[in-house]
Amino acid sequence: MSPVARGSLGPERRPPAVARIALAVLTVFALASCASDDGGRGSARDPGTRYVEGSGAVTVVPAGERGRPVALSGDTLDGGRLDVAGLRGAPIVINVWGSWCPPCRKEAPDLQAAYQRLRDDGVDFVGINTRDRPAQALAYERRFGVTYPSLRDDGGRLLLALRGAVPPAAIPTTLVLDHQGRIAARVSGPVDTSTLVGLVSDVLAETAPTAGGATASPTGGTTTPPAGGTTTS
Repeated sequence: MSPVARGSLGPERRPPAVARIALAVLTVFALASCASDDGGRGSARDPGTRYVEGSGAVTVVPAGERGRPVALSGDTLDGGRLDVAGLRGAPIVINVWGSWCPPCRKEAPDLQAAYQRLRDDGVDFVGINTRDRPAQALAYERRFGVTYPSLRDDGGRLLLALRGAVPPAAIPTTLVLDHQGRIAARVSGPVDTSTLVGLVSDVLAETAPTAGGATASPTGGTTTPPAGGTTTS
């Protein structure tokens, strides 16, 4: 099972100058040391596809420590438009991927299987396709039977919106958003079906806000907090 950590996924503290310099040197060395596509660390023919593969570590953020709702919108690979804000009200899974990324290809069947298991619960999946060519990305989706939409991240704009939660070179990364669109969990690296379904199920079990300030309980009822107060049992 992947290791689980608890903590915030907001902007990280800046380390001292010496540490920053050392980190920069190590980062350049790590990226330069990536093998070719055959070795699983990007394409030697396209430096833009260099990446740092995560370990599959899971970070869970307690409800009281979650940041602002994630704001993502743009064109999808199939030519449509999508605003993630319009999907709020149920958990949302965000997966950052590229057709050039071997770990992404490894996890693609697991992601699709998790989507098929969770979509009847109202859970939406959205991919973010980064540093890719549209034709290759669409071929990837056909190859792995991906049926949920993916946003095109031309120029890295969408990843910039996720700074602090998704390191620019950490591909793949999967985020689980709660009913309000806030980051509830992150998987750095390939994710398997059981881990992802478990993380989403935990968020599904949380109390969800409804219109007018009411809250929906997992048993299906609703309670409305009094003005200026909070709901109590």
